[in-house]
Amino acid sequence: MNKQTSVINRRDASTAKNATRLMIWALAWVLTTALAAFGPKVIWDFHTGLTILGVLINVGVGFGMIFATKRHLQRLDEMHQKIFRDAAVLSLGVGLVIASSYELLEDIQLITAQPEISHVIILMTLTFLVGMIAGHRKYR
Repeated sequence: MNKQTSVINRRDASTAKNATRLMIWALAWVLTTALAAFGPKVIWDFHTGLTILGVLINVGVGFGMIFATKRHLQRLDEMHQKIFRDAAVLSLGVGLVIASSYELLEDIQLITAQPEISHVIILMTLTFLVGMIAGHRKYR
């Protein structure tokens, strides 16, 4: 194995380690979101102190996920950073446009249901995934 191959293997291992760390933070955030959403109803009967604690834990883990994402992005090579940024911009744009239009539909009474943030989060997640896949295919 030559020196260049060794450097690439170490970079790949570091990227995989950071991706795993990010996945753990993201999973923890999803779980704490579920706990904050369903805990008051199902586990602790709307106890105010426990509900506040659940939300604070969720926010803390959310910020941990943000920092893990930043760390992961900083350690990617330039091409992967570009793919990630392009997918993130697409997701942010779609989320902003659709969320504001979605809320507007309810305000002007074209839909009767209350807009749910979870729908926007799902849309943004799917948009990000499509952007990542498209970016990887483009630069293959």
